Amino acid sequence: MTEYLLSLVPLYGLWMIGITTFLSCLAMPVPASLLMLTAGGFAAGGDLILWQTGTVALAGAVAGDQVGFGIGRRGGTALISGLFGTPKRKKLITDAENMLAKMGGVSIFLTRWLFSPLGPYMNIASGALHMKWPTFFASGVMGEVIWVTVYVGLGFLFADSISDLATMMGNASGFIAGLAVTIGLGVWIVKRSKKNQEQI
Repeated sequence: MTEYLLSLVPLYGLWMIGITTFLSCLAMPVPASLLMLTAGGFAAGGDLILWQTGTVALAGAVAGDQVGFGIGRRGGTALISGLFGTPKRKKLITDAENMLAKMGGVSIFLTRWLFSPLGPYMNIASGALHMKWPTFFASGVMGEVIWVTVYVGLGFLFADSISDLATMMGNASGFIAGLAVTIGLGVWIVKRSKKNQEQI
């Protein structure tokens, strides 16, 4: 499936990129990050124009975020319960809700690029929990700019080694996310222990 989608990039170019980033923000299983790397490589080779590639990828991602937010706002918590009944998806939406409650707009920003698997679920949770739309929009756009810039930019710069780069980026994002969770957990433990000491 992934190889088939990548083969369509030279034929459908910008349409393919915009549609893929849009769908990825609605939890559709499409390889948006890999596609952006590949598109950056095609831009380096002159088959696509770099600024157009980045703009369309960003527009698709932002549009997908807004649709997800709108779905959550209209459907509310009842929609969440109905759509995410499987254990895996239920955990993702629960994680998104918890992160949103603790971090607000910062959680939207981080789930665009650092904790990207949570992104689509965060969109729906934000709408369902009635987050203020300007906060959601601004935080989302800033995060999507980073996501698109990193992947399209790296694809452009390292066009000759896209597959190696994709593997490296997958490992790096996992490492960074794990490190962030570890640091967050450490801060929580320190605060918790101080609070317990104060109560003694």
